[in-house]
Amino acid sequence: MTSLQYLSEDELIQNGLEALMKALGPIETTRFLTLPHPPRIESVQRHRRWQATLDQETFFKQVFGASAEAGSNR
Repeated sequence: MTSLQYLSEDELIQNGLEALMKALGPIETTRFLTLPHPPRIESVQRHRRWQATLDQETFFKQVFGASAEAGSNR
């Protein structure tokens, strides 16, 4: 049985930076690391936006499958 060993955070950061530098070069790596992040939407607001796009019937079919259709015919 093999066991997994995780890299330390320092090693992970170092390896990640080396991979970026190799793939992108120093200027593009710096540019990538300083890209602005979009602001996070509060979770309730994000959930309400998601709910507004849902079609209830399609959603229930995806979640409950055929059993949702059988239950609605009763």
